[in-house]
Amino acid sequence: MNRLTLPRRSLHNLAASLLMAGVLGAPALAQAQTKLKWAHVYETSEPYHKWSVWAGDEIKKRSNGKFEIQVFPASTLGKESDINQGLQLGTVDIIISGASFASRSFPRIGVGYYPYTFRDADHLLKYAKSDVFKELADGYKAKTGIQVTAVTYYGARHSTSNKLFKTCDDMKGLKMRVPDVPAYMALPRACGANPTPIAFAEVYLALQNGTVDAQENPLPTIEAKKFFEVQKNIILTGHINDSLITQIAPHVWNTLNENERKLFTEVMQEAAANASKDIQKREGELVDDFKKRGINVVEVDKNAFRDRIVKAVDMSTMGYDKKDWDRIQAIR
Repeated sequence: MNRLTLPRRSLHNLAASLLMAGVLGAPALAQAQTKLKWAHVYETSEPYHKWSVWAGDEIKKRSNGKFEIQVFPASTLGKESDINQGLQLGTVDIIISGASFASRSFPRIGVGYYPYTFRDADHLLKYAKSDVFKELADGYKAKTGIQVTAVTYYGARHSTSNKLFKTCDDMKGLKMRVPDVPAYMALPRACGANPTPIAFAEVYLALQNGTVDAQENPLPTIEAKKFFEVQKNIILTGHINDSLITQIAPHVWNTLNENERKLFTEVMQEAAANASKDIQKREGELVDDFKKRGINVVEVDKNAFRDRIVKAVDMSTMGYDKKDWDRIQAIR
């Protein structure tokens, strides 16, 4: 046999190997797809979901298909406390959630939830780009390994109630649903109401069957969750300018290279900025919309509510640092 002639089986194996190398190539072999779960507790109709889905699609596109991100809305993967724990347990990879839940691990990051900390949405969004927030996010990461990539404006939290109230004293004895986080309990506590933590997905039913008399949330959330259907009054207390933070679990962030971290951060910040714009726009429309639907929308003296809360609830009892709060007040 000619020494340059290979056995038929060897030729077959060589051809197969060359074909695989040509079709796949070394880069393709390295680009094995990574599937990630992105969880939140909001409805599919809300901007948070719309822009989370956009971000997932955009990351897939810009990474040439390396990352496949599926978004799970409306508490599909658990209550807000569950998905926050899931970042540490490895059951979820990315979430959007209030920093108030992150403050369970690193209390200082929740300082913005102390009532009447922010003047308005613009103040909050400036804070999100400030050295103060970077320091707090870095502290949270040092404690948990979780990377915060973006901040979304969630809205000014107002109250709804079947029993009309216009002053702090009018709230005495009122059963008010709040998230299971101390900062949200400050308003009802200061005014003699009974703060009642109930999971977000269960609030509508709790209002409908009278388990609670009242709740508090931004106007776009009151609309999306249809709380106005089971509440007679919207009281514009505006006690917290709320936000959501986009968070990536350590088991994901630590596997990303520098370019991938930059990609995730840029896309998530773009999504957050667009969702924030949508919320601000809708907030400006909803007072008139609710009035047209026959809902009683009531203005109150916010300064009187603020004074009562400051006297009744010391921020240090929630683990917040007054120095952080003072630095936030200085942001212009």
